[in-house]
Amino acid sequence: MSAPRILVFDSGVGGLSITQCIRRTVPGARLVYLADNACFPYGDQSETLVTERCLKLIEDTLKTYPSQLIVVACNTASTVVLPQLRAMTHLPVVGVVPAIKPAAAVSQNRRIGLLATPATIRRAYLDRLADEFAADCQLHRVGHPELVRWIEDWVAGAALPETALKAVLAPFQQAQVDTVVLGCTHYPLIVEQLQTLLPGVQHWVDSGQAIARRTADLLERAGYPSGDRGREPAMDAMLFSGQIPHGIEQFLPRLGLSAGLLRGGWPGQGEPATAIGSV
Repeated sequence: MSAPRILVFDSGVGGLSITQCIRRTVPGARLVYLADNACFPYGDQSETLVTERCLKLIEDTLKTYPSQLIVVACNTASTVVLPQLRAMTHLPVVGVVPAIKPAAAVSQNRRIGLLATPATIRRAYLDRLADEFAADCQLHRVGHPELVRWIEDWVAGAALPETALKAVLAPFQQAQVDTVVLGCTHYPLIVEQLQTLLPGVQHWVDSGQAIARRTADLLERAGYPSGDRGREPAMDAMLFSGQIPHGIEQFLPRLGLSAGLLRGGWPGQGEPATAIGSV
């Protein structure tokens, strides 16, 4: 049986943190990365628009890149699109949720910080996660509207605004949390910088490894091999609904990845991104 192909979807480059974990866990898999960066960030968009764009982009991409599994590597998209996406396709679909459960398992002082987007912070499903898995913990939530943009700019070569970032993290220091949940797939990309700014935090928890293990398990159940660990870690394609992000080819090796085909204006041949789905 040939190596499986996995389609990883996000609104920007944050899903590369998930892609990195999948590559390590399923090293022989063929990967296609699809980003709706023409509509980034999803947290600023309506649920209807996010759903329409996700379904349309994924459907069109599967026609060109038939895959065996879909990973929605975006917290905002995962909260709104998974039921419709699973109804649209027979393929297994893996979504992302903030890692509240594993954070509660490791926190010693029962004070947990959640760093997420404003859209994630205000969703009712987050309250349900906290009630179910961290009822005995104090959950301190920080949702900042600009952090994902800072990270997108950082990937492109800009410096992170350290003073502003430190101010974003100040509530966690004041609350003396010992564990922080990275509730957006962008955030693990800068975990080293976050650790430097909050040295008192003992545990930084995200969903990457859990998503990768779930992906590997579903593929094995379907009969696909775990893959050749000697295979060159290149992706079949990186597809962007907007322009190809500046500096992406230089950034990928930092994650142990390399790009296959890079294409902007997807799925058209350089057509305006507004031609994709409903805008």
